[in-house]
Amino acid sequence: MGASDGAKYAYIVARVRAMKGKLIPKDMYPKFLNMEIPEITRFIGESEYKKDVDELGKKYRGTDLFEHALNQNLALTYRKLIEVSQNEANFLITEYLRSFDIWNIKTILRGKISGASEEEILEDVVSAGQLRYRDLTELVKIGTVEGIIGALSGTPYYPALEGYKGDLAEIENALDKRYYAKRIEAATKTGNRLFLKFLRTEIDLKNLKMLFRMKRAGMEREDTLKNLIPGGMELKESDLGRLASMSFSEFVRALEEYSYWKAISDISGELTSLIHIETRLDKYGLMYASQISYYYPLSILPVLDYIVSKKIEVDNLRIIVRGKETKLPEDVIKAHLVM
Repeated sequence: MGASDGAKYAYIVARVRAMKGKLIPKDMYPKFLNMEIPEITRFIGESEYKKDVDELGKKYRGTDLFEHALNQNLALTYRKLIEVSQNEANFLITEYLRSFDIWNIKTILRGKISGASEEEILEDVVSAGQLRYRDLTELVKIGTVEGIIGALSGTPYYPALEGYKGDLAEIENALDKRYYAKRIEAATKTGNRLFLKFLRTEIDLKNLKMLFRMKRAGMEREDTLKNLIPGGMELKESDLGRLASMSFSEFVRALEEYSYWKAISDISGELTSLIHIETRLDKYGLMYASQISYYYPLSILPVLDYIVSKKIEVDNLRIIVRGKETKLPEDVIKAHLVM
């Protein structure tokens, strides 16, 4: 990476470094576990979430306030990244954050199928992609899944949706595959090999989670392969085909060949919970983002590292509050946290 490449990222990286310094320190999460929900809400109301808590406190209370404040803060934080970035950085950040469009479309479709209320669906959307909150609100008002898909006909996501025949899992999978194919295309277009490497590693981690889930469910090889995303860094299509054919114990042994093994090497065969494995893989993703951004400080990587770190902060806070609301034991909540 040359000096001119570094120069074009200097401003956005400086902004991101300041924003990352305001993230909640990891040592606060165990303290949150000992607090009641009003105490946690009070804490975040005095932090970077203050504006969101104050604004939404007029409309919501309790965990509803907490959920909406987290989602609004996440969306506005990511929009700020788009606003303060330029040229290639702006293009790549915008492209990467389209993952929230995918999340929101899935959330709305799932909500409609399960009969959730408009308010319940909107509680789970994060308007950090190209679909704005008002667009999402309009979609939620539509009565049928077919109507929602029709309303998305002018978007880049429609090709993954138009074949809907009642199988939601199928179009969710198509949305994921389209998202990564298009992001790889964007990275290739800019020639940004660091962004490409980051994306391909993210695909590997998603595929590993899916393989563990499919193995647990006893899925056949062909059904498993349909759910995997092509384009990974270490897990090429031939690797995925081989891993999909194995029994659970063979699959776990085969993972020793890959760099991801160190994140989950202490898993104990069939007995380990999927949450334990997925949390470890999320932690690997967080550490990986941090490490490579350290080696390439004037690149897109510190920005991606911050995006991942901020999302994990919000997820951790949500896990703690939802866990406390449903009276989950402290050790169960802690097992779900990525720290």
